[in-house]
Amino acid sequence: MENPSGNEQPLWLPPVEERKNANITHYMQWLATEQGQTFQDREELWQWSVEHLEDFWASLWHYFRIQSSRPYSIVLTQHTMPGARWFTDARLNYAAHVFRNANSQRPALLFRSEQQSLGELTEISWAELQDTVGALAHALQQMGVQPGDRVVAYVPNIPQTVMAFLACASLGAIWSSCSPDFGTSSVVDRFQQIEPTVLIAVDGYQYGGKAFERLTTVKEIQQALPTLRHTILIPYLHAEASPEDLNNALLWQEVISEPAEIIYEQVPFDHPLWILYSSGTTGLPKAIVQGHGGILLEHLKALALEFDVKPGERLFWFTTTGWMMWNLLISGLLVEATVLLYDGSPAYPDMHTLWHFAEESHMTFFGTSAGYITSCMKAGIEPGQTWNLNALRAIGSTGSPLPPEGFYWLYEHVKRDIWITSVSGGTDVCSAFVSGSILLPVYAGELQCRSLGAMVQAFDEQGQSLIDAVGELVITEPMPSMPLFFWNDPDYRRYQESYFVQYPGVWRHGDWIRITTRGSAVIYGRSDSTINRMGIRMGSSEIYRVVESLPEVMDSLIVGIELPHGNYYLPLFLVLRPGCQLDDALQTTIKRELRTRVSPHHVPDDILVIAEVPRTLSGKKLEVPIKKILMGIALEKAVSQDALSNPQALNYFLEVAQRVALLKVKASSV
Repeated sequence: MENPSGNEQPLWLPPVEERKNANITHYMQWLATEQGQTFQDREELWQWSVEHLEDFWASLWHYFRIQSSRPYSIVLTQHTMPGARWFTDARLNYAAHVFRNANSQRPALLFRSEQQSLGELTEISWAELQDTVGALAHALQQMGVQPGDRVVAYVPNIPQTVMAFLACASLGAIWSSCSPDFGTSSVVDRFQQIEPTVLIAVDGYQYGGKAFERLTTVKEIQQALPTLRHTILIPYLHAEASPEDLNNALLWQEVISEPAEIIYEQVPFDHPLWILYSSGTTGLPKAIVQGHGGILLEHLKALALEFDVKPGERLFWFTTTGWMMWNLLISGLLVEATVLLYDGSPAYPDMHTLWHFAEESHMTFFGTSAGYITSCMKAGIEPGQTWNLNALRAIGSTGSPLPPEGFYWLYEHVKRDIWITSVSGGTDVCSAFVSGSILLPVYAGELQCRSLGAMVQAFDEQGQSLIDAVGELVITEPMPSMPLFFWNDPDYRRYQESYFVQYPGVWRHGDWIRITTRGSAVIYGRSDSTINRMGIRMGSSEIYRVVESLPEVMDSLIVGIELPHGNYYLPLFLVLRPGCQLDDALQTTIKRELRTRVSPHHVPDDILVIAEVPRTLSGKKLEVPIKKILMGIALEKAVSQDALSNPQALNYFLEVAQRVALLKVKASSV
């Protein structure tokens, strides 16, 4: 296969000084000195890391000086997935590893929201962070929060959110958050599963210059969570916001008024740290539980060795609290970085906003999504000419594949001497499987390498490993940050079904990948039917629940199609009740309901009426085969018609595939 850019020449080569001063270079020198392990290059190091898992992860434990009140007895009990247990008997605390980096010489957090004037940054010192976390942790204890209790948050990307998470982590309580742009039903579908005792929420937020009140939504969430004992309200949209209309609620400032030292609860390596949500195609969102130790080691590795973030640098990723990149961003505190937070629309008042933020914050690492980079391209802006980006040394991209044109644009219009690291991973491990390295060249459209400790392969349908051919992205060896379990999945049935059905004992992630002969990779989008728009995943079942609750709708089907240049096409197909028409009023209602109850990112581009939804003999909607058909895959290769209860329903989608083909041509020409 050809390189996606059609050009085998690298766009960037790491300067000698960058390679010499890289964190990963220091780690390799340490391995040679301390353990007698020498490697010629990064590829050799990766090979060792996946063939000698115990040695690799144990080396990270010692290299990063993990602090544990009790030592581990064995690194890895077994290599089976699921079921692998890491660093048994060790007891530690994630938050303790954050605050061991407290430094009065530099801020812990820098924050700006679109509510603030340009140039107005909020600085949170390490002392303020520590004092607030201590006070909040003490208050939560007074509320009866114990290790293992769930504390949930309906909050944007603001300093108080970081403080609340760290307070929970220090206590051994389990954190879980949703962005306030999620509607009531989406939030309840997540939080109701895990039976929280405390809710932390804002009164509202601003996005795109518009204010969104959320007190009514917070009250609805309260009413749907019978296990709640307390609510903490953060006045964010209005300084004078009051909790008087909420049940058993206190204001944030009241809760943190009593100073207290942080006490770090020593918990087992696999004690739950947080619960993230990754939506499947059926049923409720998967409540993914990840542990203190696994996340600690994985994020130290990812941020220090893969992203090359150094002490004192300023790390930013544009994200909401409903995306795993928020969790990874906050872990920047583990590597002594100043973490940069932004809340608001990246396009308000225009596409220059985040680049201005980069200048005023002296940002060194700018993390974003491929969709944002494509939007900047279309807007015709010139960040490198408009803003002083001298401090910026790296740009990270994730959420969807960054097309070759995105690489070219960044080098031509942002900064020539910059490292671009396009990465791909998942909520499921809260990290990247395929990442970047400051030691390697950058090629257009490619991810530089497989992550250390991640045995990533491309499998064909028979489970054979492929090189330079597109296959299923699989992981054949366990990683410490893989889910401990799904909440309310005691027999691991849903966990097994999510990753291990197609290739027993092997993690199938749901992405198409090609691994090149030089060890780099190209991601071709989702191989399953999860809707992944702008890096925010949403299960089709969540959309169905809203759409099919409308009286006019009998049935529905939705699929997401990746288009060239980071574009995305999201059509919604409806079966209407007899006598109903898809008029403007119904279209407006559907879009409004999805925007407010699910997510503004998952409003369909087209709403089309069909006679019936194609289904299997067992009654399942044919999402993945329909996606394949719309992507141009031949009908006989996309689906076995003998397995369908209504194969005639496929004919309409062959017509729509022609429309999608035209969209691809149009997107390619932009």
